[in-house]
Amino acid sequence: MQLDPQFILTAFLDLFKALPLTLLITAVSLIGGFIIALPVALVRIHRVPVLRQLASAYVTVIRGTPMLMHLFLIYYGLPILIDALARKFGFDFTAASIPIVYFVFIAFSLTAGAYMSEVIRSGIQAVDRGQVEAAYSVGMTPIQTFRRIILPQALAVSLLNLSSEVIGMLHGTTLAFTVSITEINARANIIASTNWKFFEAYIAAALMFWGLTVIIERVTARIERKINTFNRGGVA
Repeated sequence: MQLDPQFILTAFLDLFKALPLTLLITAVSLIGGFIIALPVALVRIHRVPVLRQLASAYVTVIRGTPMLMHLFLIYYGLPILIDALARKFGFDFTAASIPIVYFVFIAFSLTAGAYMSEVIRSGIQAVDRGQVEAAYSVGMTPIQTFRRIILPQALAVSLLNLSSEVIGMLHGTTLAFTVSITEINARANIIASTNWKFFEAYIAAALMFWGLTVIIERVTARIERKINTFNRGGVA
């Protein structure tokens, strides 16, 4: 077998057809994950009765099981629940009418939420309590203190870990091909099986993921420099 460099370029260009869906899955999953992660982290920090135990169980279960398992459980289990509820309430609706990608969004958001909640929780706990007390002393409400003082600093402290979650979710989108979603990995499989050039197609897919990862790392580094400049009292 001989390597065909020209086909690597051809495959790489063809993979751009799957790039928008891959980025959409990544973005929606991260946004959904953040929406889940923030209240989960707060519930665990403030030790809210009952909810704290539920939040801890959610984090433990999700972090203790593979991402692919989450996808399969949602993909095969949620339609059963939806159809049962539709029959019970007499709705003329079935899970078969829901686009598959929505189940991917839900599964990946649940996965991202558990991991991001730990990142956010550690970031919040790293904020100096003296600043919080100072905010209360000047009349800020708990919500204002959290929004203006705690959350911005927590996100800044957690920036590198959050960027790792972004990269991890980007790479995790490759699992979506198991439920017939044509993301970058699935597109590479199609290209490879159609042309019988598997090695070249996967090299092209690897290059695309590597390029996206480098972009994320560069953006993170730029944000980090701005934050550090601001913290030193310079101009961001």
